Amino acid sequence: MSAVLPNAPAVAANKTIQRSEGVWHAAWRRFRTDRVGMVSASIVALFLLLVIAAALGLVARDWQREIGVPNAQPSFMGPAPAQESAIVKAPKGPPVDLSAVDPLAPRYAEWEAAAKKYATEEVVKQDTLPFGGDRLGRDVLAKAIKGAEISIIVGVSAALLATLIGTLLGAVAGFFGGKAGDFLEWLYNVFTSIPSILLIFAFAAVTGRGVGSVVLILGLTGWTGIYRLVRAEFLKHSVREYVRSAEAIGASSASRMFRHILPNVSHVILVQLSIHVVGFIKAEVILSYLGLGVSVDQVSWGTMLADAQGELILGYWWQLAAATAFMAVFVTAFSLMTDALRDALDPKLRGAE
Repeated sequence: MSAVLPNAPAVAANKTIQRSEGVWHAAWRRFRTDRVGMVSASIVALFLLLVIAAALGLVARDWQREIGVPNAQPSFMGPAPAQESAIVKAPKGPPVDLSAVDPLAPRYAEWEAAAKKYATEEVVKQDTLPFGGDRLGRDVLAKAIKGAEISIIVGVSAALLATLIGTLLGAVAGFFGGKAGDFLEWLYNVFTSIPSILLIFAFAAVTGRGVGSVVLILGLTGWTGIYRLVRAEFLKHSVREYVRSAEAIGASSASRMFRHILPNVSHVILVQLSIHVVGFIKAEVILSYLGLGVSVDQVSWGTMLADAQGELILGYWWQLAAATAFMAVFVTAFSLMTDALRDALDPKLRGAE
Protein backbone atom coordinates (compact mmCIF):
# COMPACT_ATOMS: atom_id res chain seq x y z
CA MET A 1 0.00 0.00 0.00
CA SER A 2 2.84 2.39 0.85
CA ALA A 3 4.34 1.93 -2.67
CA VAL A 4 1.13 2.98 -4.40
CA LEU A 5 0.21 6.08 -2.44
CA PRO A 6 3.21 8.29 -3.44
CA ASN A 7 2.34 7.89 -7.14
CA ALA A 8 -1.33 8.69 -6.69
CA PRO A 9 -0.96 12.53 -6.71
CA ALA A 10 1.14 12.38 -9.90
CA VAL A 11 -1.47 10.26 -11.67
CA ALA A 12 -4.21 12.63 -10.55
CA ALA A 13 -2.19 15.63 -11.75
CA ASN A 14 -1.72 14.07 -15.17
CA LYS A 15 -5.42 13.44 -15.45
CA THR A 16 -6.23 17.06 -14.66
CA ILE A 17 -3.71 18.38 -17.18
CA GLN A 18 -5.02 16.36 -20.14
CA ARG A 19 -7.98 18.03 -21.80
CA SER A 20 -9.99 16.94 -24.79
CA GLU A 21 -9.57 18.80 -28.07
CA GLY A 22 -12.29 21.37 -28.78
CA VAL A 23 -14.72 20.99 -31.65
CA TRP A 24 -13.52 24.03 -33.56
CA HIS A 25 -9.85 23.30 -32.94
CA ALA A 26 -10.28 19.76 -34.24
CA ALA A 27 -12.20 21.06 -37.26
CA TRP A 28 -9.41 23.52 -38.09
CA ARG A 29 -6.80 20.77 -37.75
CA ARG A 30 -8.76 18.57 -40.16
CA PHE A 31 -9.35 21.43 -42.57
CA ARG A 32 -5.64 22.27 -42.79
CA THR A 33 -4.90 18.75 -44.02
CA ASP A 34 -7.28 19.19 -46.98
CA ARG A 35 -5.18 20.67 -49.79
CA VAL A 36 -8.13 21.33 -52.08
CA GLY A 37 -9.94 23.10 -49.26
CA MET A 38 -6.94 25.27 -48.43
CA VAL A 39 -6.37 26.24 -52.07
CA SER A 40 -10.06 27.04 -52.47
CA ALA A 41 -10.01 29.09 -49.29
CA SER A 42 -7.03 31.04 -50.64
CA ILE A 43 -8.91 31.80 -53.89
CA VAL A 44 -11.99 32.91 -51.95
CA ALA A 45 -9.79 35.10 -49.74
CA LEU A 46 -8.25 36.71 -52.86
CA PHE A 47 -11.71 37.46 -54.22
CA LEU A 48 -12.74 38.98 -50.89
CA LEU A 49 -9.61 41.15 -50.88
CA LEU A 50 -10.47 42.19 -54.45
CA VAL A 51 -13.97 43.12 -53.31
CA ILE A 52 -12.58 45.21 -50.44
CA ALA A 53 -10.09 46.93 -52.76
CA ALA A 54 -12.86 47.71 -55.27
CA ALA A 55 -15.11 49.04 -52.50
CA LEU A 56 -12.32 51.34 -51.29
CA GLY A 57 -11.64 52.56 -54.83
CA LEU A 58 -8.15 51.07 -55.04
CA VAL A 59 -8.96 49.08 -58.19
CA ALA A 60 -11.54 49.45 -60.99
CA ARG A 61 -12.31 53.00 -59.88
CA ASP A 62 -12.75 54.24 -63.47
CA TRP A 63 -14.80 51.32 -64.77
CA GLN A 64 -17.34 53.75 -66.28
CA ARG A 65 -14.69 55.65 -68.22
CA GLU A 66 -14.66 55.12 -71.98
CA ILE A 67 -10.97 54.47 -72.56
CA GLY A 68 -11.11 52.56 -75.84
CA VAL A 69 -13.01 52.22 -79.04
CA PRO A 70 -16.42 50.51 -78.86
CA ASN A 71 -16.17 46.71 -78.76
CA ALA A 72 -12.37 46.79 -78.79
CA GLN A 73 -10.95 43.30 -79.13
CA PRO A 74 -8.80 41.81 -76.36
CA SER A 75 -5.16 42.73 -76.90
CA PHE A 76 -2.20 41.23 -75.08
CA MET A 77 0.35 42.15 -77.77
CA GLY A 78 2.03 45.39 -78.65
CA PRO A 79 0.43 48.02 -80.85
CA ALA A 80 -0.38 47.12 -84.41
CA PRO A 81 1.35 48.85 -87.32
CA ALA A 82 0.60 52.54 -87.47
CA GLN A 83 -2.99 53.17 -88.37
CA GLU A 84 -2.23 56.64 -89.63
CA SER A 85 -1.93 55.19 -93.14
CA ALA A 86 -5.72 55.09 -93.29
CA ILE A 87 -5.82 58.88 -93.22
CA VAL A 88 -6.07 60.42 -96.65
CA LYS A 89 -3.52 63.18 -97.10
CA ALA A 90 -3.78 65.90 -99.69
CA PRO A 91 -0.92 66.06 -102.22
CA LYS A 92 1.75 68.63 -101.50
CA GLY A 93 1.84 71.71 -103.66
CA PRO A 94 1.22 75.44 -103.61
CA PRO A 95 -1.60 76.41 -101.29
CA VAL A 96 -4.91 76.71 -103.04
CA ASP A 97 -7.88 78.62 -101.63
CA LEU A 98 -10.80 76.21 -101.93
CA SER A 99 -13.14 78.12 -99.63
CA ALA A 100 -14.99 79.58 -102.58
CA VAL A 101 -15.66 76.12 -103.99
CA ASP A 102 -15.97 74.12 -100.76
CA PRO A 103 -16.98 76.01 -97.60
CA LEU A 104 -15.65 73.15 -95.44
CA ALA A 105 -12.14 73.39 -96.84
CA PRO A 106 -10.77 75.42 -93.85
CA ARG A 107 -11.77 72.55 -91.52
CA TYR A 108 -9.87 69.84 -93.39
CA ALA A 109 -6.57 70.49 -91.62
CA GLU A 110 -8.28 70.45 -88.22
CA TRP A 111 -10.04 67.18 -89.01
CA GLU A 112 -6.84 65.61 -90.25
CA ALA A 113 -5.01 66.51 -87.01
CA ALA A 114 -7.91 65.10 -84.94
CA ALA A 115 -7.87 61.89 -86.97
CA LYS A 116 -4.13 61.48 -86.40
CA LYS A 117 -4.57 61.96 -82.65
CA TYR A 118 -7.47 59.52 -82.53
CA ALA A 119 -5.58 56.85 -84.46
CA THR A 120 -2.53 57.21 -82.20
CA GLU A 121 -4.64 57.08 -79.02
CA GLU A 122 -6.46 54.00 -80.34
CA VAL A 123 -3.18 52.12 -80.75
CA VAL A 124 -2.06 53.03 -77.23
CA LYS A 125 -5.39 52.32 -75.56
CA GLN A 126 -5.72 48.88 -77.05
CA ASP A 127 -2.72 47.82 -74.95
CA THR A 128 -4.69 48.59 -71.75
CA LEU A 129 -7.65 46.34 -72.62
CA PRO A 130 -6.51 42.73 -72.11
CA PHE A 131 -10.14 41.62 -71.82
CA GLY A 132 -11.35 43.95 -74.55
CA GLY A 133 -13.94 46.73 -74.40
CA ASP A 134 -17.72 46.82 -74.28
CA ARG A 135 -20.08 48.60 -76.65
CA LEU A 136 -19.20 51.96 -75.06
CA GLY A 137 -15.44 51.41 -74.99
CA ARG A 138 -15.22 50.64 -71.27
CA ASP A 139 -12.62 48.21 -69.97
CA VAL A 140 -14.24 44.77 -69.55
CA LEU A 141 -11.63 43.72 -66.97
CA ALA A 142 -12.44 46.73 -64.79
CA LYS A 143 -16.15 45.96 -65.16
CA ALA A 144 -15.59 42.34 -64.14
CA ILE A 145 -13.65 43.40 -61.04
CA LYS A 146 -16.25 45.98 -60.06
CA GLY A 147 -19.01 43.49 -60.86
CA ALA A 148 -17.37 41.00 -58.51
CA GLU A 149 -17.85 43.49 -55.70
CA ILE A 150 -21.60 43.77 -56.25
CA SER A 151 -22.29 40.11 -57.07
CA ILE A 152 -20.24 38.66 -54.21
CA ILE A 153 -21.66 41.14 -51.70
CA VAL A 154 -25.19 40.32 -52.86
CA GLY A 155 -24.63 36.54 -52.93
CA VAL A 156 -22.76 36.21 -49.64
CA SER A 157 -24.84 38.78 -47.72
CA ALA A 158 -28.17 37.35 -48.88
CA ALA A 159 -27.00 33.79 -48.13
CA LEU A 160 -25.84 34.81 -44.65
CA LEU A 161 -29.15 36.53 -43.99
CA ALA A 162 -31.17 33.54 -45.21
CA THR A 163 -28.95 31.15 -43.24
CA LEU A 164 -29.28 33.23 -40.07
CA ILE A 165 -33.07 33.40 -40.34
CA GLY A 166 -33.46 29.74 -41.23
CA THR A 167 -31.06 28.55 -38.51
CA LEU A 168 -32.66 30.60 -35.72
CA LEU A 169 -36.22 29.69 -36.67
CA GLY A 170 -35.34 26.04 -37.26
CA ALA A 171 -33.51 25.80 -33.94
CA VAL A 172 -36.46 27.27 -32.04
CA ALA A 173 -39.01 25.08 -33.83
CA GLY A 174 -36.98 21.89 -33.44
CA PHE A 175 -35.80 22.40 -29.87
CA PHE A 176 -38.89 23.83 -28.18
CA GLY A 177 -41.75 22.63 -30.36
CA GLY A 178 -45.20 23.33 -28.92
CA LYS A 179 -47.03 26.48 -29.96
CA ALA A 180 -43.83 28.15 -31.14
CA GLY A 181 -43.12 25.21 -33.41
CA ASP A 182 -46.70 25.19 -34.72
CA PHE A 183 -46.55 28.90 -35.55
CA LEU A 184 -43.22 28.56 -37.35
CA GLU A 185 -44.53 25.58 -39.30
CA TRP A 186 -47.52 27.67 -40.38
CA LEU A 187 -45.18 30.49 -41.45
CA TYR A 188 -43.01 28.01 -43.36
CA ASN A 189 -46.05 26.61 -45.17
CA VAL A 190 -47.20 30.10 -46.14
CA PHE A 191 -43.84 30.96 -47.72
CA THR A 192 -43.49 27.63 -49.51
CA SER A 193 -47.07 27.70 -50.85
CA ILE A 194 -46.30 30.82 -52.92
CA PRO A 195 -44.14 30.33 -56.04
CA SER A 196 -40.70 31.71 -55.27
CA ILE A 197 -40.49 33.82 -58.43
CA LEU A 198 -43.80 35.55 -57.58
CA LEU A 199 -42.65 36.11 -54.02
CA ILE A 200 -39.41 37.67 -55.28
CA PHE A 201 -41.32 39.95 -57.66
CA ALA A 202 -43.66 41.01 -54.84
CA PHE A 203 -40.76 41.96 -52.56
CA ALA A 204 -38.98 43.69 -55.47
CA ALA A 205 -42.06 45.81 -56.17
CA VAL A 206 -42.05 46.99 -52.55
CA THR A 207 -38.33 47.48 -51.92
CA GLY A 208 -37.29 48.76 -55.37
CA ARG A 209 -33.86 48.39 -56.98
CA GLY A 210 -30.44 48.49 -55.39
CA VAL A 211 -27.94 46.23 -53.64
CA GLY A 212 -29.66 46.42 -50.25
CA SER A 213 -33.02 45.65 -51.79
CA VAL A 214 -31.70 42.59 -53.63
CA VAL A 215 -30.10 41.28 -50.41
CA LEU A 216 -33.38 41.70 -48.51
CA ILE A 217 -35.41 40.12 -51.29
CA LEU A 218 -33.24 37.02 -51.55
CA GLY A 219 -32.65 36.69 -47.80
CA LEU A 220 -36.31 36.99 -46.84
CA THR A 221 -37.44 34.54 -49.50
CA GLY A 222 -34.64 31.96 -49.32
CA TRP A 223 -34.64 30.82 -45.68
CA THR A 224 -37.26 28.07 -45.96
CA GLY A 225 -34.97 25.25 -47.13
CA ILE A 226 -32.46 25.92 -44.36
CA TYR A 227 -35.27 26.11 -41.79
CA ARG A 228 -36.61 22.68 -42.75
CA LEU A 229 -33.22 20.94 -42.48
CA VAL A 230 -32.13 22.69 -39.26
CA ARG A 231 -35.49 21.94 -37.61
CA ALA A 232 -35.10 18.24 -38.43
CA GLU A 233 -31.54 18.17 -37.08
CA PHE A 234 -32.53 19.90 -33.81
CA LEU A 235 -35.45 17.53 -33.38
CA LYS A 236 -33.05 14.61 -33.70
CA HIS A 237 -30.26 15.95 -31.48
CA SER A 238 -32.39 17.46 -28.71
CA VAL A 239 -33.23 13.99 -27.32
CA ARG A 240 -29.74 12.52 -27.49
CA GLU A 241 -27.68 11.60 -24.45
CA TYR A 242 -25.13 14.42 -24.60
CA VAL A 243 -27.91 17.03 -24.64
CA ARG A 244 -29.74 15.29 -21.79
CA SER A 245 -26.50 15.18 -19.82
CA ALA A 246 -25.98 18.91 -20.35
CA GLU A 247 -29.52 19.53 -19.14
CA ALA A 248 -28.89 17.37 -16.05
CA ILE A 249 -25.89 19.45 -15.00
CA GLY A 250 -27.88 22.69 -15.31
CA ALA A 251 -27.06 23.95 -18.83
CA SER A 252 -29.55 26.53 -20.10
CA SER A 253 -31.66 26.08 -23.20
CA ALA A 254 -29.52 28.57 -25.13
CA SER A 255 -26.37 26.73 -24.10
CA ARG A 256 -27.75 23.39 -25.20
CA MET A 257 -28.96 24.83 -28.50
CA PHE A 258 -25.90 26.81 -29.56
CA ARG A 259 -22.99 25.25 -27.63
CA HIS A 260 -23.90 21.59 -27.84
CA ILE A 261 -26.26 20.99 -30.76
CA LEU A 262 -25.23 23.71 -33.22
CA PRO A 263 -21.60 22.54 -33.67
CA ASN A 264 -22.90 19.05 -34.47
CA VAL A 265 -25.23 20.31 -37.19
CA SER A 266 -22.95 23.03 -38.55
CA HIS A 267 -21.90 20.85 -41.51
CA VAL A 268 -25.51 20.84 -42.73
CA ILE A 269 -25.72 24.62 -42.38
CA LEU A 270 -22.46 25.13 -44.27
CA VAL A 271 -23.65 23.01 -47.17
CA GLN A 272 -26.84 25.05 -47.37
CA LEU A 273 -24.83 28.29 -47.14
CA SER A 274 -22.69 27.21 -50.09
CA ILE A 275 -25.73 26.25 -52.15
CA HIS A 276 -27.46 29.54 -51.38
CA VAL A 277 -24.41 31.67 -52.25
CA VAL A 278 -24.27 30.03 -55.67
CA GLY A 279 -28.03 30.23 -56.12
CA PHE A 280 -28.26 33.86 -55.03
CA ILE A 281 -25.52 34.94 -57.42
CA LYS A 282 -27.54 33.32 -60.19
CA ALA A 283 -30.72 34.96 -58.86
CA GLU A 284 -29.00 38.35 -58.98
CA VAL A 285 -28.22 37.67 -62.64
CA ILE A 286 -31.89 36.99 -63.34
CA LEU A 287 -33.11 40.02 -61.40
CA SER A 288 -30.63 42.33 -63.12
CA TYR A 289 -31.57 40.91 -66.50
CA LEU A 290 -35.25 41.64 -65.79
CA GLY A 291 -34.48 45.14 -64.53
CA LEU A 292 -35.22 44.35 -60.87
CA GLY A 293 -31.64 43.99 -59.64
CA VAL A 294 -28.96 46.60 -59.07
CA SER A 295 -29.48 50.17 -60.22
CA VAL A 296 -28.48 51.32 -63.69
CA ASP A 297 -25.41 53.21 -62.47
CA GLN A 298 -23.90 50.03 -61.00
CA VAL A 299 -22.38 46.97 -62.62
CA SER A 300 -22.53 43.32 -61.60
CA TRP A 301 -21.90 40.01 -63.26
CA GLY A 302 -25.63 39.91 -63.96
CA THR A 303 -25.68 43.22 -65.83
CA MET A 304 -22.55 42.19 -67.75
CA LEU A 305 -24.20 38.97 -68.90
CA ALA A 306 -27.32 40.90 -69.86
CA ASP A 307 -25.23 43.34 -71.93
CA ALA A 308 -23.22 40.50 -73.46
CA GLN A 309 -26.34 38.88 -74.86
CA GLY A 310 -26.69 41.52 -77.54
CA GLU A 311 -22.94 41.68 -78.15
CA LEU A 312 -22.64 37.93 -78.62
CA ILE A 313 -24.97 38.05 -81.62
CA LEU A 314 -22.53 40.43 -83.29
CA GLY A 315 -19.55 38.21 -82.47
CA TYR A 316 -18.25 40.18 -79.47
CA TRP A 317 -17.74 37.37 -76.96
CA TRP A 318 -15.15 38.78 -74.54
CA GLN A 319 -17.52 40.44 -72.05
CA LEU A 320 -19.47 37.17 -71.71
CA ALA A 321 -16.21 35.24 -71.26
CA ALA A 322 -14.88 37.63 -68.61
CA ALA A 323 -18.04 37.61 -66.49
CA THR A 324 -18.42 33.84 -66.82
CA ALA A 325 -14.78 33.16 -65.94
CA PHE A 326 -14.87 35.34 -62.82
CA MET A 327 -18.16 33.80 -61.69
CA ALA A 328 -17.06 30.22 -62.37
CA VAL A 329 -13.77 30.55 -60.48
CA PHE A 330 -15.38 32.10 -57.40
CA VAL A 331 -18.39 29.78 -57.28
CA THR A 332 -16.23 26.65 -57.75
CA ALA A 333 -13.70 27.72 -55.10
CA PHE A 334 -16.44 28.65 -52.64
CA SER A 335 -18.22 25.31 -53.14
CA LEU A 336 -15.02 23.30 -52.65
CA MET A 337 -14.11 25.33 -49.55
CA THR A 338 -17.47 24.73 -47.91
CA ASP A 339 -17.30 21.02 -48.80
CA ALA A 340 -13.97 20.82 -46.99
CA LEU A 341 -15.43 22.69 -44.01
CA ARG A 342 -18.38 20.31 -43.96
CA ASP A 343 -16.05 17.31 -43.86
CA ALA A 344 -14.03 18.90 -41.08
CA LEU A 345 -17.11 19.60 -38.97
CA ASP A 346 -19.01 16.38 -39.65
CA PRO A 347 -19.27 14.50 -36.32
CA LYS A 348 -19.32 11.15 -38.11
CA LEU A 349 -15.96 11.85 -39.72
CA ARG A 350 -14.57 13.15 -36.44
CA GLY A 351 -15.58 9.92 -34.75
CA ALA A 352 -13.79 7.87 -37.42
CA GLU A 353 -10.41 9.33 -36.53
